[in-house]
Amino acid sequence: MVRPLLPLNALRAFESAARHLNFSRAAEELSVTPGAVSQQIRLLEDIIGSALFKREPRGLQLTDRGRAAVPLLTEGIERLMDASSMLREPVRRPQVSISVAPSFASKWLMPRMDDFHAAHPDVEVWISADMEPVAVGEGKVDLALRYGPGDYAGFVTERLLTETVLPVCSPALMRGDHPIRRPADLAHHTLLHDMSNDGDHSRPDWAMWLKARGVRHPDPRRGSRFNQSGMLIEAAVAGRGVALAKRTLAQADLASGRLVAPFPDGSEAVGFAYHIVLPRDRPPSPGAAAFIAWLKREAVHHDNNMDQL
Repeated sequence: MVRPLLPLNALRAFESAARHLNFSRAAEELSVTPGAVSQQIRLLEDIIGSALFKREPRGLQLTDRGRAAVPLLTEGIERLMDASSMLREPVRRPQVSISVAPSFASKWLMPRMDDFHAAHPDVEVWISADMEPVAVGEGKVDLALRYGPGDYAGFVTERLLTETVLPVCSPALMRGDHPIRRPADLAHHTLLHDMSNDGDHSRPDWAMWLKARGVRHPDPRRGSRFNQSGMLIEAAVAGRGVALAKRTLAQADLASGRLVAPFPDGSEAVGFAYHIVLPRDRPPSPGAAAFIAWLKREAVHHDNNMDQL
């Protein structure tokens, strides 16, 4: 059975007057007149059949019955106020926080984000671009995108994209006094080196790539060095030399014509790949689940475009 509730206005008037032991201060707090407070308290006393206040020489005092009810009533009114504030707040949009390496963020993820926002306008995405490992399990982010071997103990890991490396350069280097036609022509051009500290020992450097093709280069270790793959690719776009780049990160520039791959057989697969890393102890939030599903669709689209280049 539902227990009958006493009038809320009368309860509020009593609770305020009980805290202040003064009808005038209660009236000021409730933005009513002292007479209105007095009227509400008389109504409450009539309903319960008992006095709640007594007047003494030292001022207004609570009766035993009134004093016993005040703590519960104060707590109840505070909880009602909290609930009212919560109901007035605008509906929060689903959110997803992601940790991703800067080069993958700038060259692969960010150019695609407009498509995600168009498909999921209600989801807010917070992106943290960093190279350091992030404690996904501690709740700092919902998921991480990492380039590595995929053996992340204690986490749920799913491969998103594989990787290869290949020489890329500005189309301008395909012309001029020393046009690039075969690997031996690289002796006339600056070599750009990817020195990103990703721990991928399967990724060849220029010396290894040239040796595998039987090319004797005067000094394959000379040239400009970059500690981020994205900077390496931008240097190649600017015509500063030929980069041995990760194809996943260079694909957009290859597709747009800002870069070209001068050697059809220049690609070499590497052992590392890009992975989705999730905490093992909690399921993805609705926002994270939507983002992961979108990532997988984009990865399929990426691989299909790669086959066409």
